[in-house]
Amino acid sequence: MSSEELCSYSFQSAVPRYLVPFHPGRVLHRFTDVLVLGGGIAGLRSALEVPPPLSVIVVTKDAMGESNSRWAQGGIAGVLGPDDRFENHVEDTLRAGGSLCERAVVEMVIREAPNRIQELIGWGTRFDKEKGALALGREGGHSHHRIVHALGDATGKEMMRAIGERVQAMKNLETLTSCFTLDLLVHQQKCCGALVWHERLGKVMIWARETILCTGGIGQLYRESTNPLVATGDGHALVYRAGLPLRDMEFMQFHPTVLYIAGSGRSLITEAVRGEGAHLVDKNGYRFMSDYDARGELAPRDVVSQAIVSQMEKTHHASVYLDLTHMDAEQVRQRFPGIAERCVKFDIDIAKDWIPIRPGAHYMIGGVTIDLNGKTSMEGLWAAGEVTSSGLHGANRLASNSLLEGLVFGAHAGREAGRSAAARQSERLEALPLENPAVPPDPEPLDLADIRNSLKSLMWRHVGVRRSQEGLEEAARAVDQWCRYVLPRQFEHPEGWELQSMLTVGRTMIESALARPESRGVHLRTDFPQSNDALGRHHVSVRRPVLGSAGS
Repeated sequence: MSSEELCSYSFQSAVPRYLVPFHPGRVLHRFTDVLVLGGGIAGLRSALEVPPPLSVIVVTKDAMGESNSRWAQGGIAGVLGPDDRFENHVEDTLRAGGSLCERAVVEMVIREAPNRIQELIGWGTRFDKEKGALALGREGGHSHHRIVHALGDATGKEMMRAIGERVQAMKNLETLTSCFTLDLLVHQQKCCGALVWHERLGKVMIWARETILCTGGIGQLYRESTNPLVATGDGHALVYRAGLPLRDMEFMQFHPTVLYIAGSGRSLITEAVRGEGAHLVDKNGYRFMSDYDARGELAPRDVVSQAIVSQMEKTHHASVYLDLTHMDAEQVRQRFPGIAERCVKFDIDIAKDWIPIRPGAHYMIGGVTIDLNGKTSMEGLWAAGEVTSSGLHGANRLASNSLLEGLVFGAHAGREAGRSAAARQSERLEALPLENPAVPPDPEPLDLADIRNSLKSLMWRHVGVRRSQEGLEEAARAVDQWCRYVLPRQFEHPEGWELQSMLTVGRTMIESALARPESRGVHLRTDFPQSNDALGRHHVSVRRPVLGSAGS
């Protein structure tokens, strides 16, 4: 389904091709064989796969490794136990995905999982062990214990440490931190690199034989989110501006258990807590999950999130609670040290007190489409991780499959981009005559923080765990109005660029949600509460019209 069918004219006409003005004679230029945009698990893994002597530049928006990957608590899934089989993990993934997974992708990723995990161990990742063997946890939607974890509940942090150290040791890799990726540089329908903004160097045009997009997620579009501040959808937005389709943007996964303390930042409470036996109770102490699903607390995330929202409405209460008080206190504190440390700051002892939680935006399933090797539909552009729609997750991501996806597709994209770059070594890398003119500045100042907060609240109300035609149309009208006077401006700082990314991505999500008149996976339409089998293999895509200029 094309953008002409989905996106309103007012939104499309407000979306510029480039965020900022630039001219090749007035900016710095850099040249590299492979450019990696993003420093999370997918980005770093792809960079490591590019063989020397090919040169690689890794661009990160914040410090190296500051990404959703770093904050992943639960772990990484893989068939490692003696009673588990690849077929079990495949079927669990397909079942969670609501008939939208691509089996070939699922098979490939899951069969590579054990080798990718062993690779991490070889690079120094310290996964938790029991009696000399890897400790295997279980999370919602999984039929077997197959989740490896590190430092109790700091798996992402430990994995990023090990991979980051390996990246720093590679002589052919250069990293640019505190560097905002503004737009892809495209010439004659081929990606030739990216325009970035460095806090010290200013605008830089980085020309590359091959570019790998690994910019992560979009959780900051929502008032309640587990994502770090960098997750503003910049990669999704720049893909849209470059004219590539974004697929399945209606599928935003909400993590059911986010620590809810009024006035504080939101913190993820890993699904592994329920996997170890924690109960979900409402304000009256009633264990309610069996009212909604026979799997109870181990139901998939979409089911648990929707059940929590329903129970909060029934009890007229701002949260529900995780109850670990029936479990061994010392084991609880040892297994989840990070959560215990976070909760004690609010005078909550996780072994003795209920933990207040509610759902929060966690993982974007939709994004730019890729093949089994991470190749996009644009020559010279590859992608991996949360910015993609790979076919692995379908309509609902199975717990602990995301770090695995980043590793597998990062390795594939890095390998194939490296091969392509090596085959083109005889071609001269040069700056191309791409430019974007300045527009007259608008004298009317904008309160960007106010618009951003309003957008986050709007998305939470109308494009959150529950959606409806009326709410989505109201959201579309509001976002269209903001887009009309925010998107055409040319800001000089990341605060403005992030807001433009958030508005662009939010609008594609609204249109995609309107275009799916059914409930499937993480997408719950209260006006269409049932799945429609006729839409079972239907994907929704949105695309900005390409105007046909050389720089478009």
